[in-house]
Amino acid sequence: MPRKREGKHPDKALNPTKIRNLTKPGRYADGNGLYLFVEPSGAKRWVLRTIIKGRRSDVGLGGLSVVSLAAARESAAEMRKVARAGGDPLSDRQKEKRVVPTFEEAARQVHTAHSASFRNPKHKAQWIDTLTADVFPFFGSRRIDQVDSSDVLKALNEIWLSKPETARRVRQRIKIVFDWARAAGFRSGDNPVEGVSKVLPKHRDTTAHHASLDYAQVPKFLATLRESGAGASVKLAFEFLILTAARTSEVLGAKWSEFDLKAKTWTIPADRMKAGRAHRVPLSPRCSDILAKAKKLSESKEFVFPGQSDKEPLSNMAFAMCLRRMSQTSITPHGFRSSFRNWAAEKTNFPREVCEMALAHTLKDKTEAAYNRTDLFERRRKLMEAWESFATAPEAKVVKMRA
Repeated sequence: MPRKREGKHPDKALNPTKIRNLTKPGRYADGNGLYLFVEPSGAKRWVLRTIIKGRRSDVGLGGLSVVSLAAARESAAEMRKVARAGGDPLSDRQKEKRVVPTFEEAARQVHTAHSASFRNPKHKAQWIDTLTADVFPFFGSRRIDQVDSSDVLKALNEIWLSKPETARRVRQRIKIVFDWARAAGFRSGDNPVEGVSKVLPKHRDTTAHHASLDYAQVPKFLATLRESGAGASVKLAFEFLILTAARTSEVLGAKWSEFDLKAKTWTIPADRMKAGRAHRVPLSPRCSDILAKAKKLSESKEFVFPGQSDKEPLSNMAFAMCLRRMSQTSITPHGFRSSFRNWAAEKTNFPREVCEMALAHTLKDKTEAAYNRTDLFERRRKLMEAWESFATAPEAKVVKMRA
């Protein structure tokens, strides 16, 4: 049998998964002179290192965002062939006419290339709409290699203090476009956004948390909710949201196909989760009862909590309107996740990671996350049953629950 190549000569060492996980700046060999360079900014670009007419030369093949691994290998193979035959692939490439795009043209190319990574159509539209409104009027028509820091500063100054959150996002999007242009060979030197960031005024911390209800008041709230004049489907959906500690969009978009009623499990698909990973939710007895009642309320074969039409879910304003009718305008539906988390921390002995996974939170400690390969499902089931016992009790009982 032929022996595998060893030592300093890798062959097709990279793959899409490995490339996606490369974050440390540096040079990573694929084999046969092909390298992937990871820039400090996070941008990734291909370079072929080969001998051209007796001299070692580096040939840029383009950025990862526009040149795939397969395309880079194919391009590298063609250039090595030309070089071995005594030709000069660098000279051949330089003879090709390259039209440098305007900033707007480059931004739209980047937007198209990243379209599959957007979570929903709204985010996809916002990405290009913010540039259209706040950037293109300033330098959208200029060639991307001619835009400098002063142009970027002028655009950002218009919105930096009046629309701080939007401005920060716009700055990041401009930076991505310039990173792409550099990787594609349309620009050289530093990213002009980096210099601008140092001279822009600091934003005040305006982080606002979702207003929540004290967990001790949750039993009373649920009792009031059941007696309220809200629609039956809205009341069931709201109680289901509280007892599962799920997000509003996850509950409103819940489909019957996601449930295993026999196993008492709700599996929310990755494309509906904030973290982009499928999440299993254990169903407590009351949740199973809510689902049974929801099934009797509607003939919808798709959505668990349909709106006026069986083909559409409840409006995303349904819970907010319910709170308004209950004169509970100081809290938010999302805030009940905080109510649950505070209760779990103060009134139970369940480990932190169990509580965090119940909320589908990603563990921030990378070492902890690496060793934690399970979703702790059965322990979470006990946690959610304990939460139901507390939340649906006639009076809030302060009981230390054993994990």
